Amino acid sequence: MAASISDTLLDWYDAHARDLPWRAPPGAPPPDPYRVWLSEVMLQQTTVAAVKPYFEAFASRWPDVQALAAAPEEDVMAAWAGLGYYSRARNLVKAAKAVAELGAFPADEEALRKLPGLGAYTAAAVAAIAFGQRAVVVDANVERVVSRLFAIADPLPGSRKQIRERTDEITPEERAGDFAQAMMDLGSGLCTVRDPKCLLCPLSHTCAARAEGEPARYPVKASKKAKPLRQGQAYWIEREGQVWLVRREGTGMLGGMRALPDDGWSARGDGAGNAIGEALGLVRHGFTHFELELSVLRIEETLGAGEWWPIDRLEDAGLPTLFAKAARLALA
Repeated sequence: MAASISDTLLDWYDAHARDLPWRAPPGAPPPDPYRVWLSEVMLQQTTVAAVKPYFEAFASRWPDVQALAAAPEEDVMAAWAGLGYYSRARNLVKAAKAVAELGAFPADEEALRKLPGLGAYTAAAVAAIAFGQRAVVVDANVERVVSRLFAIADPLPGSRKQIRERTDEITPEERAGDFAQAMMDLGSGLCTVRDPKCLLCPLSHTCAARAEGEPARYPVKASKKAKPLRQGQAYWIEREGQVWLVRREGTGMLGGMRALPDDGWSARGDGAGNAIGEALGLVRHGFTHFELELSVLRIEETLGAGEWWPIDRLEDAGLPTLFAKAARLALA
């Protein structure tokens, strides 16, 4: 059965593979490990549609790992703005420097895992796709496809060990990289979260969830806890066509990013909320573990160490999405 699944899926992939800027077509030599790694880091918890313009801008500005290793971190962070999960960008620079010192990306999955920011998934993806190694690649799309193929009833995240074991069973010795990308394409295009297109799926004849008649109930997920709501303030300080921006602490939430000054809100608690100024409105933003409601106030006095930034070049500041929302509100 395992061989049948992989052979069938690879045949389907040969005919239907997505054309993506970081990918080599089926049958072509493997893509540059730099491009595979860069795309996989960007794609973590982000959609392909959102990543494409960022990837093309990064690959144009920093065409190889040596160029990225030599880039100032603040430039990389600014170019990353809007992709979220900013620790990925900091680790991107650290890993690029490590690879530049090595002279090339290590081809071994275990060695790849030693690079900053490369977890089990990214290391396996680079090893399989860029180096042709047999590696078990499991992302959210693969989790969904495998959960349905084998009707794995245990809820996530507890079922992840079983999902990985099943994925290992059906991963072929040859073309593991194409197989991983085929699973991703299948999950993205046909075996979708809602309304899976089973009539078009090449694996529908072996899918246990389809046989049950309820493919969309898989993967089973544990009930989510409600996210806490935090509250804070952000300050718009404008003078002669410029706005006062600060640099956030290098570690922690949105670390190292330019931002509007704020009142110290965090994932753990509300901000001080003690400034007085002209209320411009509220913005809401969702983080992984909490929701934030941010009051935007116009005030006169500068806060913290920072810099005056021309308002007509504010897009070049690389503000993270939260503060970009606040700036748009202030300018509306």
